[in-house]
Amino acid sequence: MQRIFIYLLFFIIPISGANVVSKTPDIKENNNNVSECYQLYSDMQLQDLIEYKAFEEAYTGYKKIKDVKKSIITLIDFTKPSTQDRLFVLDLSTKKILYSSLVAHGKNSGEKYATSFSNENNSLQSSLGFYITENTYQGKNGYSLILNGLEKGINDHAKQRAIVVHGAAYSNPSVIKSGRLGRSFGCPAVPENLSRPIINTIKDGSLLFIYADNDNYRKKSTVLTM
Repeated sequence: MQRIFIYLLFFIIPISGANVVSKTPDIKENNNNVSECYQLYSDMQLQDLIEYKAFEEAYTGYKKIKDVKKSIITLIDFTKPSTQDRLFVLDLSTKKILYSSLVAHGKNSGEKYATSFSNENNSLQSSLGFYITENTYQGKNGYSLILNGLEKGINDHAKQRAIVVHGAAYSNPSVIKSGRLGRSFGCPAVPENLSRPIINTIKDGSLLFIYADNDNYRKKSTVLTM
């Protein structure tokens, strides 16, 4: 009986060891991604502009989403007030900040800060999460950029809600004198003089990420939890 026990133990130990080894590459890959993300954040000198958590979540989506066609991320940080630049166009390949701009949030998302978010029609609120930019068109708000919301239940109604990037007079810096920027019907509206150059830079398949330090979003995100 003792010989049989030793014999079985001899085979069980290597099998258990194999299971541990099989998990190691995943852990190593995750550590490499974290290191790569922080290095890029540091190289681009984003410390004074963007919280690391916001950049980390944007970069996580960039690495996971297969439809991304450009090495450009547009990060909108709604933890900042509308009186500050909170839209950043980042070129990851050249490690350059292409644009830093004011951007409006939805009328029913809040006053100076955006604090409430919705995916519903007629909510007049902004939607968080990941989008892919598509084509441009000339509409009632002028030159505009279509956004495809990628996250079900979070922003996938973007097209039917006509949530697009466009220029607006209420997003011009002069409006800040009133105490806050003007507000949209949910669109990330930018200053009129920057709308065309920003749109032309990010159109046709780049990633746009709207961030807020929002645990409810993180739990529901189909990108961050994939």
